[in-house]
Amino acid sequence: LRLEGGSCQYDYIEIYDAGLYERTLLGRVCNGSTGTFTSLSNTVMVRFHSDSSVTKRGFWAEYDSLPVYDNSKPSCGGLLSNSSGTFHSPFYPGYYGNYVNCVWEIQVMTNYRVTVTFRDIMLEGGQCQYNYIEVYDGPLYTSPLLGRICYGSVISYTSSSNLMTVQFHSDYSYTARGFWADYYSIPADQNTTLLCLPEYMKAVVSRAYLSSQGYSAWNVSLNDPYCRPTITPYSVIFDIPYTRCGTRREGNNNTITYTNQITVTSSGYIIKRQKDLHVHVNCKMLQNTWVQVMYVADNFIEINETQYSRYNVNLTFYRSSSFSQPVYDSPYYVDLNQNLFLQAYLYSSDSNLVLFVDTCVASPDPNDFTTVSYDIIRNGCIRDSSYTTYYSGYNYTARFKFNAFQFVNRHPTVYLQCQMVVCPAYDYSSRCYQGCLSRFKRDAGSSHEKVTVVVGPIQLQGDGSQNRNAESVNHFILQEKHYLCRLLQNTEVYLYYGRSKINMMGPFND
Repeated sequence: LRLEGGSCQYDYIEIYDAGLYERTLLGRVCNGSTGTFTSLSNTVMVRFHSDSSVTKRGFWAEYDSLPVYDNSKPSCGGLLSNSSGTFHSPFYPGYYGNYVNCVWEIQVMTNYRVTVTFRDIMLEGGQCQYNYIEVYDGPLYTSPLLGRICYGSVISYTSSSNLMTVQFHSDYSYTARGFWADYYSIPADQNTTLLCLPEYMKAVVSRAYLSSQGYSAWNVSLNDPYCRPTITPYSVIFDIPYTRCGTRREGNNNTITYTNQITVTSSGYIIKRQKDLHVHVNCKMLQNTWVQVMYVADNFIEINETQYSRYNVNLTFYRSSSFSQPVYDSPYYVDLNQNLFLQAYLYSSDSNLVLFVDTCVASPDPNDFTTVSYDIIRNGCIRDSSYTTYYSGYNYTARFKFNAFQFVNRHPTVYLQCQMVVCPAYDYSSRCYQGCLSRFKRDAGSSHEKVTVVVGPIQLQGDGSQNRNAESVNHFILQEKHYLCRLLQNTEVYLYYGRSKINMMGPFND
């Protein structure tokens, strides 16, 4: 590549994705630089520009096609749940596309923290106005922003809990190489720990820690003094229900919060010189996580223990619209256009919640729901005409059906990924009561949580095996037949015809 200048001011090459509706700039190259670009569609436009002055030898390029299905939705974002790993912008080290918005939620084990290090960053501009990376100390938007970056290298952030969110955004104009990052988990302070389980909150306080601060394990209580802890030689343990023992429930700013307080009184019968210790325990249900916070009030001793978990939602196939016979077969063998009935069930001790089916996407790959996928319902909007909902009579149950299909005769096995939304019951401003959202918008005035569930595989019946789900039953009948024939061998059998008796003798064959 030999063009005039090195800053792309005079002579340059621009590479565009020439999709059906608009052109997207994939990158610009000029003298002395090279680059590899991947289109978002099946058409690329290369534009070469030179001005009125100096000319050079020009450029030489080569191209190749890639066997992709739907590259208009670059695979990026998602949940990263290993103790360590890497992630990067779409097509890195190639140029990312326009209008990209990727969100990674990094959730490690309870009572660990997350450290993310950006090893390479090359985005448009230096003011971080157009293309940028945002790092949140917890869930997106509702947590403190640790930083917004768009250039540099070896930049690190550490969370205060076991969850960190990274968002990458690009606008409509220039693109660049993007970024590459890695993450790992580190142990948190073990003096206090907190778990938000489906039925209750488990708060654990170290007895050694209490003793070091001058408190006794026998002076620890909840808002409701009748809900007593379990005291072991090493810990004070509270199993705190979401609906009892003085737990309070509130919904605001996209959260459903359950709050209680552990109180540790100082010893002394007549006078005391030490403050009581108040440990506030909060389980906050945010966009797609449980948030737990544990801290000490009154600026005496400050502890911040934040952990994350998720709602427990089960998604099960049923054999008919009566939803009385669940399907336990795996894979579940079906016929083309067969009705598939599904029921989603929310496990929670809080009965004042409602479950809503927001999005269901089908894919032949259980680990990739972007490359080859089909929308059945998206943002509450039905995309498949065979999709139908059923009334269940319970807020925590959602029922629906659609007709079975396969992907272009090459993928008979299908997986289903559904995103469920959990909201406070009868909160008509929440997502669960809004129905179809044809255009995405952020809801800042109601509380809800999104839960993603994957179910499958669903597999089409093969030729010569019209009913594989009945194979186990047929095998059982065949075994019983063989057993009966062995039993009848050399055994007298009497056949009565009217008043006459005919004596018959085996053996009997299959």
